[in-house]
This record gives sequence, structure tokens and C-alpha cells, in this order.
Amino acid sequence: MSQTAEAGPPPRTSALFSAAGRLLRRRSMRSIVRWFTRAHVVAYRSTGGRAQFGRYPMLLLTVPGRRTGRERTTPLLYARDGARYVIAASYAGSDDDPVWWLNLREVGEAVVEIAGARTRVRAALATPGERAALWERLCAIYPYFVEYQERTERTIPVVVLAPLAGRSEGSPGRG
Repeated sequence: MSQTAEAGPPPRTSALFSAAGRLLRRRSMRSIVRWFTRAHVVAYRSTGGRAQFGRYPMLLLTVPGRRTGRERTTPLLYARDGARYVIAASYAGSDDDPVWWLNLREVGEAVVEIAGARTRVRAALATPGERAALWERLCAIYPYFVEYQERTERTIPVVVLAPLAGRSEGSPGRG
């Protein structure tokens, strides 16, 4: 169910990294994934955003929980689209949407942090007209998204984060 363009050679991936992704998408591994997520957030913030996975651009997304209101921060790969940030709710190809996306879809706003700079954003699902090009751009940055889409029956949401004018720091609001 790949949604990348047909032209060009397939993206390069690592068999070991692919195997780790297949393992970590299991429900039984979620506590380990949460631990690594927290460790990554601490490392990212303590290094001013330099703690990244190789050449993959990372941001921290902070979203309040839709039930508790408690803020949760998740490191995510992103692409730029002008002033907007584009992310994929891939969850390593799990058949479930990631919790951050469930929260963001309901709350609508979040805070993006890149190298210590915090920006309030409003989230929207990419429109059908823009999704294909944005998905292709994400896959060019991180070829494993192609595998993730092949692993799941759901269409991985492509989420666009638009900065809110004049609202550069602070916590996302509910509502």
C-alpha cells in the first residue's frame, strides 16, 4: 500500500533498523518505546536539539492530553513546507494511531520545539490535494515511512502544523 511516487529507485533502508521497527510496533513493546521517547526528549533538550538520529530533522511536539490535560512531548521527524511543519502519525506502521495524534486531533493546538525555539501551532490533516506531495517529501527524508505504510491497513495521517501568528512560546491550550 505504498504511497510514494513510482519514479526513481526505492529508498535505501537498513534491514536491522527495519526489524527493530517491526518489533517496536507491537503493543507489548509500548512501555519500552515510551521510555526511549522520554530519554530522547531529555537528550534533545539538554543538547539544544543536537541529539538527533543522523540526518533526520527532529522536532519536539508538546500536546495536552485530551482526557487529562497533562502535557506530553514526543520527538518526531518533520519536513518544512514554507513556514509550516509536516509530520506523519506513523507509529512505526502500527494499526493504531499514535496517542499524540489522537490528542492533537481533538485539542487542535500544540507547541513545536526545534533547537530550543518554541512555537505554538495549529494542526490540520493535510488536504487530499496536498497529501501526496507532502508524503513523498517525508519519505524522501525518512525512507522507513514507506515500510510503515506497507505494514498497516490504515492510511498514515500526514499532519500540517501551522505557526500561530504572534504566539511563539507557551503551552498549547485546550479547545
